[in-house]
Amino acid sequence: MARQQLSSEELAYGVLARERSMLSRAITFTESTLPAHKKLAQETLQQLLPRTGKAIRVGISGVPGVGKSTFIENLGLRLIEQGHRVAVLAIDPSSQRSGGSILGDKTRMAALSLNENAYIRPSPTSGHLGGVTRVTRESLLLCEAAGFDVILVETVGVGQSETVVSEMVDCYLVLMLPGAGDELQGIKKGVLELADIIAVNKADGAGKTEAQHAKAAYQRALSILQHGSSWKPIALSCSAMTGDGLDELWQQVRNHRRQMIDTGELVARRENQRLSWMWSMVEQQILASLRDNSDMKALLKQTESAVREQTLTAPQGANALLEAWIQLRLQDVPEQAPKAL
Repeated sequence: MARQQLSSEELAYGVLARERSMLSRAITFTESTLPAHKKLAQETLQQLLPRTGKAIRVGISGVPGVGKSTFIENLGLRLIEQGHRVAVLAIDPSSQRSGGSILGDKTRMAALSLNENAYIRPSPTSGHLGGVTRVTRESLLLCEAAGFDVILVETVGVGQSETVVSEMVDCYLVLMLPGAGDELQGIKKGVLELADIIAVNKADGAGKTEAQHAKAAYQRALSILQHGSSWKPIALSCSAMTGDGLDELWQQVRNHRRQMIDTGELVARRENQRLSWMWSMVEQQILASLRDNSDMKALLKQTESAVREQTLTAPQGANALLEAWIQLRLQDVPEQAPKAL
């Protein structure tokens, strides 16, 4: 028997009641491409908006092998012991060929995923970061409405994902490895400019001394970069395995939040993030509308061939497509009577 379609009121009530199954279903609706599901998801979010915005939102990035999974799990369990409810939104770099997930989020954080005060959810990008903007932001709001007061957004740490995640969180944390040769060669300037906190992980055993050296190198680099905030980015060291430094790290996250609140920067940052989200959605919807228009398909193929063969420049091809698309859209607008003077 088919499952009965929920109303937005039922979904919203279930999320507010902290029913995990209802939270999962609400997020699934945000991920759907079906128009009816999209409508239901937005109606649900609209009802829940007054109950969002109070969580601490932290983005976590890092190079492969830095130990993000262990770090997030042990930090999450530590925060739960302190009375927090923790949601982890792990950005899933889905295969561009098969669309299949390659992120075993719950197997990577087995202990955390079993805790009733934790919730772990991958955000499938379907091969493009637009998916992060559309899905992860909405999942974040739904988790806040469900009473999670700490939201950790994990990124794969490659490409443009750092910038995308930094535009939806309050504090951006970058994990680094000790003893990776010239430490400053292992991190891009753009990431340094985004980071509020750099944590050199695996500062235990033989790596402890190397971690201290790396910490000092990163702190020197952070001190000469413009960050665009009253907060002065810091570098510290920690060990996710032993737990050393995790309390200090979380205290710095709290210090960052307090300063952002006191200066009014947190409110301004979130306002700008909402506007950035809106415009990114405008861009995505315009692009989708152009590509999905049946009348444009032949022209799309012709223009792509012309650009590929260099009979048109890329800007010329873009202009041709945009002009044709605008003309088609104008034809769909019914002629309106002139307004009375």
